[in-house]
Amino acid sequence: MMRWLDTLAARTVLLMLIGVGIVHVASLSAYQHALDREMSVANESRLADRLLTIRRSVMRVVPAERETVAHDLSGGPVEAHWSASERARPGGPGADVWEGMRARLRELGPDLTDQDILIGANRKSDSDPHLALISLRLPDDSWVNVTIFAPDARPQSVHGTWISTSLMALGVAAISVLVIGWMTTPLRRFAAAARELYHGTDRVEVPESGPREIRDAAIAFNDMQARIRKLVTTRTQTLAAVSHDLKTPLTRMRLRAEALGDTPQAAGLVADIRDMERMLDQTLAHLRGDRKDEDIRPLDLAALLATLVDDATDRGATAILGEAGPLVIEGRPLALKRAFANLIDNAIKYGGAVAIACDDTPTLVRVVLSDGGPGIPEARMAEMFEPFTRMEPSRSPETGGYGLGLSIARDIVEGHGGTIRLENRAAGGLAVTVDLPKQPKNAA
Repeated sequence: MMRWLDTLAARTVLLMLIGVGIVHVASLSAYQHALDREMSVANESRLADRLLTIRRSVMRVVPAERETVAHDLSGGPVEAHWSASERARPGGPGADVWEGMRARLRELGPDLTDQDILIGANRKSDSDPHLALISLRLPDDSWVNVTIFAPDARPQSVHGTWISTSLMALGVAAISVLVIGWMTTPLRRFAAAARELYHGTDRVEVPESGPREIRDAAIAFNDMQARIRKLVTTRTQTLAAVSHDLKTPLTRMRLRAEALGDTPQAAGLVADIRDMERMLDQTLAHLRGDRKDEDIRPLDLAALLATLVDDATDRGATAILGEAGPLVIEGRPLALKRAFANLIDNAIKYGGAVAIACDDTPTLVRVVLSDGGPGIPEARMAEMFEPFTRMEPSRSPETGGYGLGLSIARDIVEGHGGTIRLENRAAGGLAVTVDLPKQPKNAA
């Protein structure tokens, strides 16, 4: 659920639903309140007109017939009687329901004054809040007394409100999904282009179309790609120049040192020059880590690992490869061989031996390289992937190389769309887990 809410579309839809829902319910409530008020006024007006009709009809007949006329005009919630005196007593239970009736009667009967209209509880049943009595004075000071059954407050039905709100919410959600989908399509294109740019150096054009803001972003992104590509090209040319300009004098120096004869000074100088050449080779190899000078093709990772294990065994090291059938993936054979060679060499150098286990899944191949060395402190796990970082602080190649093996391996694995992680084993030693997809979108 939380992962679904992490998308721009979901958050926008949710906010729009909440906002529109609150506004819609508030507007419906205000409309219902106004409608109820209008209906109340209309009902009061009709009832006031009926009361005045009863009064006029009663006052036009002789006193002996007035009770009969009042009785004949009674019906429904209205019960009318004629008497010589008023029966209503202002106030009492239920009288507040008819507060607006006096104004309606005065409005429709201009001959009436406030003293001619008494609204209150029934003297005989003043404990019943559902009964009210209205007494209207006649010109001869007799009274028409009308008993009215006060209606209970009818609860408003929310059924229609919920239906209306639900339909509004569905409409808002559907429109929001369409609008957000239309708006986020360029963002998805940017994300896909950025991933392809990371995995390779080929230019990935983003269409410069759509709203002005999207066009500006696409133009800036394409311009950034062009600058990055120029930077990579310049760096590659610089690497080639450095490789040539440095290796040539180093080779001459080594030849001259070897020509000095078999002396301790000459041997030490030759060893230093060879160290410099190895350091230069590894540094240049690391800097060339993103070059796409090798095509992606199917390869058997199990066979590649078996070759590396055989090479390590031939050198006198202890390397064991667990049983595994063909592990066919798509990748760059030389790059992957270099990455796993670095990992195997590290395991042998720091752990004395390496055991390799492979796991085949429908989408990826997992390779776990375990050693029996001292492991790595948890605080330094991430640091070990940085260039020129070593567990052993000295720079002597005899005690650990130049600190580029893990960095190069990580660049190659991630360039294939895979992951690499370090973990200390419970039994001691370090485990390096490499996950490689069988069909990476791109490789670097």
